[in-house]
Amino acid sequence: MRIGVIGTGRIGTIHANTLSRHREVGSLILTDTEPARAQELALRLGETAAPGVDEIFRWGVDAVVITTATSAHAELIGRAARSGLPVFCEKPIALDLAGTLAAIAEVEAAGTVLQMGFQRRFDAGYTGAREAVRSGRLGRLHTVRAVTSDQSPPPAAWLPVSGGLFRDALLHDFDVLRWVTGREVVDVYAAGSDAGPAMFRAAGDVDTAAAVLTLDDGTLATATATRLNGAGYDVRMELAGELDQIVVGLDDRTPIASTEPSGPPAADKPWTGFLERFGPAYEAELNAFVEVIRGGRPNPCDGREVLQALRIAEACEVSRRERRAVALAEIPGAEPAAQGASPAPGGYEVPRSV
Repeated sequence: MRIGVIGTGRIGTIHANTLSRHREVGSLILTDTEPARAQELALRLGETAAPGVDEIFRWGVDAVVITTATSAHAELIGRAARSGLPVFCEKPIALDLAGTLAAIAEVEAAGTVLQMGFQRRFDAGYTGAREAVRSGRLGRLHTVRAVTSDQSPPPAAWLPVSGGLFRDALLHDFDVLRWVTGREVVDVYAAGSDAGPAMFRAAGDVDTAAAVLTLDDGTLATATATRLNGAGYDVRMELAGELDQIVVGLDDRTPIASTEPSGPPAADKPWTGFLERFGPAYEAELNAFVEVIRGGRPNPCDGREVLQALRIAEACEVSRRERRAVALAEIPGAEPAAQGASPAPGGYEVPRSV
């Protein structure tokens, strides 16, 4: 199996390392907008570098992994679909609903595979939480609290092309909320603060945000995010039910300190970023993609899944801007097949492509 990797930045390098070691992958072709970067990585891994994207498709590959800037995702997904190639793409497909829907339409018309990179679906903690909810261990789930906090802000030049805090960082929380609970979000109320560094105001973005989300069974969820958590990188999800309460992301590296005299001490080595925190999950999602290519498993996260997370992010942006509750029904892009599936045992619903 020969796979083309388009984009050799931080996450592209991680994915290339994973694929280069995989026993089912014979070789890689790497390319980047900075050819020297792709060439250096190719030499290090013993793989082939291509001068550009055209060569990836012309030289012949069995699948494509896209880790470029977001602005290039939709076009590359469409090109791969027209070439009949399965694709793994880092989220999002596009920063707008129209671009997302157009790319999905190309994939579906071609009958090819698009697996999206929502790595939290492959994290042991989130997987355990999903199993706990689906098994009925928590009883009726009534409250979910999701937290994503970056230790330090991104470069100022990146903010205008990021899509903003809701579409970038919180998109993961919105996806994993659906995946863990098996429910759909029906309405949101969101707020944001740009009281931090001036670069956020200049970009029309916020450095801190919070949203209250109502799920279709009445469960209430909160999702908060910030770019300015000096204690470290903090990603958690708390799920409370009538019978039990659990938490994802609480370990000896969680950057949080207790003020209780008998509380646990602060972490000696707190998480510093997402690549470190989710390393095993990133590897697992690429291993899953190879299985999908080989026909060994169904697609664990198709384009319709990222569409639903983006619709929630869009609703939050409207809510923040207009200072009102927003129903998901107001946001374009919904279709019956993507709004939750048939009930599973215990009364829970399983979203598509689990």
